[in-house]
Amino acid sequence: MKKLTKRALLLVNPKARRGGEAIDSVIGRLHKGGLDMTTEPFDALPEIARDIVRLRESADLIVLCGGDGTIACGALAVVECGLPLGIIPMGTANDLARTLGIPTDLGEAADVIIAGNTRKIDLGSVNGYAFFNVASIGLSADLAQGLRPEMKKRFGRLGYAMAAARVLTGARPFTATIQAGEKVTRVETFQIAVGNGRHYGGGNVIEANAEIDDGHLDLYSLEFGRVWKLAAMLRSFRAGTHGAWDEVRTDRGVEFDIATRRPMPVNTDGEIVTSTPAKFRVHPQAITVLAPPAILVDGAKEAGRTA
Repeated sequence: MKKLTKRALLLVNPKARRGGEAIDSVIGRLHKGGLDMTTEPFDALPEIARDIVRLRESADLIVLCGGDGTIACGALAVVECGLPLGIIPMGTANDLARTLGIPTDLGEAADVIIAGNTRKIDLGSVNGYAFFNVASIGLSADLAQGLRPEMKKRFGRLGYAMAAARVLTGARPFTATIQAGEKVTRVETFQIAVGNGRHYGGGNVIEANAEIDDGHLDLYSLEFGRVWKLAAMLRSFRAGTHGAWDEVRTDRGVEFDIATRRPMPVNTDGEIVTSTPAKFRVHPQAITVLAPPAILVDGAKEAGRTA
């Protein structure tokens, strides 16, 4: 029996870190793997959701080519359509791809889509805006505002480091209240981050036991006296063990409400989308992605890779 051809809507962000790379070979690989491609470029992130909704009747799955911000912008439209999501990681950090075990090589990422293995994963939201990895207030939001697109595209991760040095030099703590259920906590902090997935910031881990399908959000708040203490914690952030430091407050839940004395920007997966007061929620198994199967290693999940 002849294999049925699936229809795929492929949207490309030309402004992503690797958006200038030729996509023709990826399209050819997907087509050879049995996908009938409709390709749609866009110039601004808000256009992603519009194009997904407009063209959804012509597709059996959605393929987004871009970075974490690109994928997050299209997330709610993908959920509304109820179609599986394929990812071609073309950004700078590609933390969602890292969490899911999707290769950064574009051809190998296309092979993951062709293989057709699906996973249901959680989606985070803040004030109605979606995020897969982390949403934050404070240092990371300041970094996102200070990282110019041309610096990001030219220098990649080095651009992040350059912008971070400037942000840390002028960093000041702020006052916030964190509500989790009936518990309300007032803090003086440099940053509050709420994670849905596992990786963020180019490979940092939100919490050592965090998974993108565990039905929870993981929060941390940086409450040290001097911002340069952060340098001593860097290895802990890579491993997700920063909660062991006395200066780091952590919590886990399904909802958090955060208020500040004045409105402060909220960064979701590298994009400023809203401001405080901020309502964070988790939406368990809200979206189906095409990804390698998760593998259990010593009782914990580890993203698998296709050969």
